Amino acid sequence: MKKIGLFYSFNTNKTAKNAEKIKKAFGDTVEIESVNVEDIDEETFLTYNNMVLGVPTWFDGELPNYWDEFMPAMEDLKLKGKTVALFGLGDQVGYPENFVDAIGILAKALEERGAKVIGLTATEGYKFENSKAIRDGKFLGLALDIENQAGLTGDRIKTWVEQLKTEFK
Repeated sequence: MKKIGLFYSFNTNKTAKNAEKIKKAFGDTVEIESVNVEDIDEETFLTYNNMVLGVPTWFDGELPNYWDEFMPAMEDLKLKGKTVALFGLGDQVGYPENFVDAIGILAKALEERGAKVIGLTATEGYKFENSKAIRDGKFLGLALDIENQAGLTGDRIKTWVEQLKTEFK
């Protein structure tokens, strides 16, 4: 398997903590480089053919500032041949009408530029009203709700990483 770029904000406690759990779940057999999304540019982003992107949903279904600021740079990127898995944090009780929307927003932007999104997961076990992160009854990545389902996070990450090991080339 090719080297994986793990993109997330190093300055967010919850996303960073879960990114490190994901990295650990891959084990020592996969080369993973953590990349601070707050410092990325187009060249760095294009360095990796396999990527895992961490994105919490802010407020009422918005991207965090650091991803939102990178979106204009993404508009001109050609991502054909890139394989991307997304994980996102959300609060299905506090924000049930836009649970993990940021996953869907990023997935759409990446696919429009030619990237292949992998790592889709089941929506069973969650209770929310709406999400931009769903297509054909599945989340477009790993949805984590550490506010309300922290006890499920470890197993969800482990299962998801095992899935990614078969989907990444």
